[in-house]
Amino acid sequence: MAKVKPFKGVRPPKDLVEQVASRPYDVLNSEEARKEAEGNEKSLYHIIKPEIDFEPGFDEHDPAVYGKAVENYRKFRDMGWLVKDDEEKYYIYAQTMDGRTQYGFVVAAWVDDYMNGRIKKHELTRRDKEEDRMKHVRCNNANIEPVFFAFPDNDALQQIIDEVTAGEPEYDFVAPDGFGHTFWVIDNPDMIARVTEEFDRIPNLYIADGHHRSAAAALVGNEKAKNNPDHKGDEEYNYFMAVAFPASHLRIIDYNRVVKDLNGLSEEEFLDRLRLNFEVEEKGVETYHPARLHNFALYLGGKWYSLTAKPGTYDDSDPIGVLDVTVSSDLILRDILGITDLRSDKRIDFVGGIRGLEELKQRVDSGEMKMALALYPVTMQQLIDIADSGNIMPPKTTWFEPKLRSGLVIHDLD
Repeated sequence: MAKVKPFKGVRPPKDLVEQVASRPYDVLNSEEARKEAEGNEKSLYHIIKPEIDFEPGFDEHDPAVYGKAVENYRKFRDMGWLVKDDEEKYYIYAQTMDGRTQYGFVVAAWVDDYMNGRIKKHELTRRDKEEDRMKHVRCNNANIEPVFFAFPDNDALQQIIDEVTAGEPEYDFVAPDGFGHTFWVIDNPDMIARVTEEFDRIPNLYIADGHHRSAAAALVGNEKAKNNPDHKGDEEYNYFMAVAFPASHLRIIDYNRVVKDLNGLSEEEFLDRLRLNFEVEEKGVETYHPARLHNFALYLGGKWYSLTAKPGTYDDSDPIGVLDVTVSSDLILRDILGITDLRSDKRIDFVGGIRGLEELKQRVDSGEMKMALALYPVTMQQLIDIADSGNIMPPKTTWFEPKLRSGLVIHDLD
C-alpha cells in the first residue's frame, strides 16, 4: 500500500509567495530563468537555477553553481522569505487552467515505495539528468521542488478535498502564464490521520511528471539510509515531496513531432508511402486536429492532412502497441523517414500541445522543418495500464499541463 506522511513544510509568507514561486527548473533554460528573475532577489530561480547568479554561459553543472544553490537557500531562510512550519502538515494544491481545476495532496512519499515499485514509472530516465538533480538534493538537503503523482480515484480523499477547499486558502494567485494556483494547509490532527489512512488503502501511486526528480529524490534518500550507521527508518530522508492528484482530475495533452526532411522522398512519394498503412485525406489550409485514437494530423507543403491508421496496423490488446506514438514511430518515423532513436536523432524535435498546432505550422512554413505530425493525446487510463504492466512508454509520449509551481512548499530531509 502507498505510504505517505505529513511534513514540516518550508514555505514563503503569504505576502511573498508570488515573488518566490517559479516555474519548474526543467521547463526553461538558463537565460529564460535569468530574464524571469530579473530584479527579483526572492525568485526561487536563484535556488533551482542558481547559474543565473553567474555570468551568462557559465557551466550550470559547475560545483560552484551547486554551492550557490546552498548559499541562496540559506539566505532565503535567514531573510524570512522561506519559513518552516512548526508541525507536520499535509497541504492541498489546486491548479486552474482554462476554467478547469485539479486538486492534489502535497505529501511526503516513502522512498521504499519507489525502490520496490509501488510508485510506478512509465518513462525511462537518463543517468546524467538523475545525477544533476541528485547533486541538487544532496547539497541542499531538501526536495526544493515536488514531483507530480496520480492515484486511482478515492471517494474518502475526494471528500477531504471538498472539505478543505471549502475553507480559506493560504495562497491564491494567478501566475504570469495565466494559470491559477491555490494552496490550503491541513493542520487538523484527525484529518491528517484520515489522509494517511486513506493513502494506505491505495495499492500504487503513479509518476505523472517528474521521473528524474522522483529518481533523484528516492536515490538520495536511499543513499542516506545506507550511509547512516544509526539508520532506523523513521528519518525524514526516507521520504520525498510529491503532489498526488486523483487520476480523474488530470488531463494529458498532445505531444507532437516536427521533422527536418523526408529522407530523400518528394512530398508526393512520401504521401504515397503513407497510403500503404493510412487512409490519407487532404484537409486544406485550415488547421486539422486529430479526431480520435489512431487518427493523426499531418502538415506538409502548406496543407493539412488527416491520416487514419488502417486496421491491422496497431494492436489494441497491447498497452504499448495501441499507443499512437508507437504507431507513428514505427510506421512513419522509422519505416519511411529512417528515424529510429527519438532521444538522439537531430532530424526530429518535439512540441508540447500547450503551444498549439499553429506552432507546428510556423516551424514548417519557416523552412526550419519539412513536416509536422500531431497526435491524439494519451489518456490517464493508458498511462496507468502501461505502468501496471511494467512497460515503459516510448519517448516524448505525455505532456501534462499546467506544470506544478515551484516554491509553494519545500521538504527538508532532516
